[in-house]
Amino acid sequence: MSTAVAEPSSPAPAPVRLGSIDAYRGLVMFLLLAEQLRTAAVAKALPGSDVWAFFATQQEHVAWTGCVLHDMIQPSFSFLVGVALPFSIGNRRARGQSAEAVTGHAFLRALILILLGIFLRSTGRVQTNFTFEDTLTQIGLGYGFLYLFALRSVRVQWLALLVILVGYWLAFAYWPLPGADFDWARAGVTPDFIGNATGFAAHWNKNTNLAWAFDTWFLNLFPREKPFLFNQGGYATLSFIPTLGTMLLGLIAGEVLHGKCTGSGKVGWLLIAGITGIALGWLLGATGICPVVKRIWTPSWVLFSAGWCFLGLAIFYRVIDLSGYRRWAFPLTVIGMNSIAAYLMDHLFPNFIRDAWKTHLGANAFNIFGPAYAPFVLGVCVVGALWLILYAMWRKKIFLRI
Repeated sequence: MSTAVAEPSSPAPAPVRLGSIDAYRGLVMFLLLAEQLRTAAVAKALPGSDVWAFFATQQEHVAWTGCVLHDMIQPSFSFLVGVALPFSIGNRRARGQSAEAVTGHAFLRALILILLGIFLRSTGRVQTNFTFEDTLTQIGLGYGFLYLFALRSVRVQWLALLVILVGYWLAFAYWPLPGADFDWARAGVTPDFIGNATGFAAHWNKNTNLAWAFDTWFLNLFPREKPFLFNQGGYATLSFIPTLGTMLLGLIAGEVLHGKCTGSGKVGWLLIAGITGIALGWLLGATGICPVVKRIWTPSWVLFSAGWCFLGLAIFYRVIDLSGYRRWAFPLTVIGMNSIAAYLMDHLFPNFIRDAWKTHLGANAFNIFGPAYAPFVLGVCVVGALWLILYAMWRKKIFLRI
């Protein structure tokens, strides 16, 4: 009788990197960099142009309810954080990292994202600006929870999403509406603000809601230049809770892509999820049950925006990973593989690059295209320079990771 000798276990093969995730993330970051194109300035100089008015509208957030392309940048970035997590965990396990090491990295990453967001919001100020509505900070506040949910079953993840959305909706719904003696000036808004709803939907109005009240307490616990009264845009710290819902939906999508289902089955699942999310989010807003507001990340916004993210991911996955059409997406992939670097560059470099172009070509050099178009052409040069930096980093295999 022979005795079988057990072979030493070896790490599982690393999961294949999906080009669709990098390209989709690259598109999202390009839309962020495209703020430098200054289409609003061109539209203002050409008031009769519907084309430039349309582009300008798509590059500015809506006043309160609703959605344009620019409003989709943050939810897409947050959604893709969730999509990438199963692949990240699988890759680290394939390299033989212990469960403790993977967990430690996840929570360290969360802390770095929070601190990095605060740092970026503090540039140019006389002291640290403790604010937590920045995209990176919002992701960081929820990332540790997202990682823990990634270790649980899909059923638990769906249940967590339901608790987050319903619980957050109830918290706002039961928060009292402004009374007759409410100090509107102290909240930085007026009763006739264009985004204000009436009736039940008023529980989600700007700077009169639960999240605003929380920040008037929480943010004043930190040293500040002056007491915090309101955020001019209506953004709030507590939005990280429903943002976690967006990341959870991304996590579920990532596990579908990471799973063993056929490629066409994955695309079908994403398409159905996308259509369902858009329909549910729109319906909640249209009926007044919960307005679709990106700035405070209402539960209806979680569903509506994630629906578009599901559809976007389905298209990128079908075209790039299943059909193999990759070359067209190369400029986006360069950005998407270095998304943190792109985010930092967008916050720190544009003014320097803009001034450099003017210094070397002349302050009025771009007027040769017409004064109305000069801001746009200069913006194209700024975005082009940022892309070339990212391309050089890609060539040298320099990728900023957290």
